[in-house]
Amino acid sequence: MKIAVGSDHAGYRIKEAIKKYLQNHNYKFYDFGTHDEQPVDYVDFGEFVAKSVSTGNFSRGILICGTGIGMSIVANKFKGVKAALCHDEFTAKMSREHNDSNVLTIGGRVVDEEKALKIVDIWLKTPFLGGRHERRVDKISLIDEKNFK
Repeated sequence: MKIAVGSDHAGYRIKEAIKKYLQNHNYKFYDFGTHDEQPVDYVDFGEFVAKSVSTGNFSRGILICGTGIGMSIVANKFKGVKAALCHDEFTAKMSREHNDSNVLTIGGRVVDEEKALKIVDIWLKTPFLGGRHERRVDKISLIDEKNFK
C-alpha cells in the first residue's frame, strides 16, 4: 500500500506525527507538503493527494487541514476518490468497512495528535466488508462514471 500524505499549515504538526507512525509501521508514503507552518491554501495540497489517488499512483491518501472539511471537499472532486472526514475511531472504522474510503481527512484543530494516530491506525487496518455495502459503493462508482466522462 502506497499512501499519499498532505496538509496545510493547520494540519502540519499532525501530518508530521502521522509520517512518523507510517515510517515506524513500514508503510510506503510520500509527503506532498506543506513542509512548515507558514500559511498556505489547503486546496493545493488536497489536489496533489487526491489526484495521486484518483490516477492510481497511490492506493490511499491522508489529508489534514484545520477542520478536515476543506480537504474532504477538495478530495471528493476527483474521480474514484472516496474521502471520509473522521474525528474518532468509530467513523474511521465505518468509513472503511461500509464505504471503502480511500482518502482520510482529519481536522488538525479538532483532534489532538494521539486521537489522530488512533484514527489513522484503525483506518489503515480496517478492511472493506463488501457484501451489502458493496452494492452501495458500486452506486457511488456509477455516479463517478456519469460525472467524469
